[in-house]
Amino acid sequence: MLSLPSSFPTSARCSLGVLHPRRLQARFRQAVPVARSPVVVEGEAAVAVAAAAGAVDAEAEGMNSTKDRVGLGWRPDLAAGIFEHLDCIDLLEVIADDFFDSPRRERRALNTLSSQIPVVLHGVGLGLASCETVQTKLLDKMARLFDEVRPEFWSEHLAFVRAGGIEIGHLAAPPRTSQNVEAAADNLGRAISVVGCKPLMENIATLVDPPGSTLSEPAWVSAILDSVDCDSLLDLHNVYANALNHGYDAREFLRKIPGSRIRAIHIAGGKLISAPDGTTRLLDDHLHDVPDPVFDLLEEVAACSPHPLTVILERDGAYPSMLQLLAQIQRARLSLGRGRARRTATQKQFA
Repeated sequence: MLSLPSSFPTSARCSLGVLHPRRLQARFRQAVPVARSPVVVEGEAAVAVAAAAGAVDAEAEGMNSTKDRVGLGWRPDLAAGIFEHLDCIDLLEVIADDFFDSPRRERRALNTLSSQIPVVLHGVGLGLASCETVQTKLLDKMARLFDEVRPEFWSEHLAFVRAGGIEIGHLAAPPRTSQNVEAAADNLGRAISVVGCKPLMENIATLVDPPGSTLSEPAWVSAILDSVDCDSLLDLHNVYANALNHGYDAREFLRKIPGSRIRAIHIAGGKLISAPDGTTRLLDDHLHDVPDPVFDLLEEVAACSPHPLTVILERDGAYPSMLQLLAQIQRARLSLGRGRARRTATQKQFA
């Protein structure tokens, strides 16, 4: 459960070198505080890392003719490493709320960034799945930022974040009922009208299954998406966490979400925690590496999705080296390639 903060070809030419001008890096550093020390790998280690990355990319490209892509969530602490390795990253996802009230120089820097690499906006504070009406001032801020940045798409969560005038400080799952489906559809309709285009909607992780629910999570998600004809940003770590926490099969969940709705994917990591009742829960904290089962789920989605997929690696702290993050990006490409190969083989079998 996350606390709230204050198509295109898959890249297969990652050299792990510096191929982009430093003027952009300097300009963004003036606007946003960043980590100043880029990752440096020298000698035999650098040769080994580059060779391994190249081999993974070549294998993934050979299996994946669909124009999938894999990117990274923009975080100021990762800026130096991102600028050093832009040639290895297909796109960046920016937390929209971080820029709603930011100084003009930071917004100009974001525009500069979006001119160098594809950028998408990700909202965290609208609360579109609430039974309360979404706040107009927040929609206006999202609309202004969207107009300034012109991202490829924007996204938000199927969650509520406030009730009775109280900000609860994290993404929470509402009771999954037909009443909530109608309220979420109304909020989404308002958001689409104000921002001017439909968002991709993300499933969330929850440690406790929402009491009072009358719909399963996949039925609830699908009903909301169908009500306004929106597509999905499918968070696979959230799927994995909820499956572990609530005792169901993650692959069965995927089979109940129409593949035609899935346009983007989040991958992330979490940690096991002890619940008050003595059981163990998986906390989606974005502070750990992507676990193997999430890469397996990514392969499953790629095997059934008819559309190109945009995959974003999320990391919100306890940052590893940039090379470790790039290795997870490369592994995501490999999972996509394997899934696409399975899809192609199935299509040929029934052709």
